[in-house]
Amino acid sequence: MREGLHPEYGPVVFRDRAANYAFLTRSTLSGTTSEKTIEWEDGHTYPVVDVEISDASHPFYTGTARVLDTAGRVERFERRYGKKG
Repeated sequence: MREGLHPEYGPVVFRDRAANYAFLTRSTLSGTTSEKTIEWEDGHTYPVVDVEISDASHPFYTGTARVLDTAGRVERFERRYGKKG
């Protein structure tokens, strides 16, 4: 394998500030992140990436997803543009 071809791959903490949730994983973002760091539970300091949404705050995973009225939308579309038959 050629040297310098692949990005740096290392531990990174992803933090969802809306849900007050963070998790440690490995990513190629470790070399491109800003200078923000966080001290993790194991006592080591890792780069941190703030994300807008994660599995802790996404409606699909939290069970707060709304069911859309698809039948009403179809009927409204057919009224507006006519039903082709």
